[in-house]
Amino acid sequence: MSELRAAAGREPGGPSAVAVAESNVDPAEVAAFERLAATWWDPAGPFWPLHGLNALRARYLRERLATAFERDPSDPRPLAGLRLLDVGCGGGILSESMAALGADVHGIDVVARNVAIAATHARDSGLPVRYEVGTARDLLARAERYDVVLCMEVVEHVPRPAELLAECSRLLRTGGVMVVATINRTASSWLMAIVGAEYVLRWLPRGTHRWSRFVTPDEVEGALAAGGLEVRARTGVRVNPLTRRFGLTRGLAVNYMVVACRAGGSADMQAGVSP
Repeated sequence: MSELRAAAGREPGGPSAVAVAESNVDPAEVAAFERLAATWWDPAGPFWPLHGLNALRARYLRERLATAFERDPSDPRPLAGLRLLDVGCGGGILSESMAALGADVHGIDVVARNVAIAATHARDSGLPVRYEVGTARDLLARAERYDVVLCMEVVEHVPRPAELLAECSRLLRTGGVMVVATINRTASSWLMAIVGAEYVLRWLPRGTHRWSRFVTPDEVEGALAAGGLEVRARTGVRVNPLTRRFGLTRGLAVNYMVVACRAGGSADMQAGVSP
């Protein structure tokens, strides 16, 4: 499950192998998302787990971001005025949720079909989300900066996750908040995220994930610390295979989220699991 299979296609006249490698993308990943792009907004289609997960993570982000920026989370638009980047936005499921909370959302993805679908859906939904085809590196070259950077279900699909996290960290303003969601590299994650989800329950297409690319919490937090960020919160994410309902858990063995801040943020956001 991912909102970005960060990749670039190899078409005649397209990027060379060197260019692809330098851009930290994987051609096989983008090809798979190109095939699935039309199904992003089908809640019964291949992305149904993402729709279920999105409801949970939108609530979590609302609470965490409102606290970090000293807002009232019960406000209908607690993120109003905050500039937010959704890295690997896919079809825009999370981007739209954040825009509905008032954030000024900029979504980027390297899959052009994803961006086109996301832009069309946002327009039809009346949400002013700005989308473009591109990478975090592209935004750094333009000296873009954001109050919030979301890197959700992305790092496990790129060849060099620490590099991506470093680039995302540099896009964060002083006092800003970055949230990373990914899958831990454990025996449990192999059993549940690959064997269970792809082969037994068939919730995801086979080959969606590669265990070797899963990233541990220590690796994520080390990369964030190297980028000058301080981890303020972490939580695991679980799913009930019978009810297909998602929830938070203290265990980080499979899916997890990490929240980090650049110096200057609120000291009120303490490490731990949201209630």
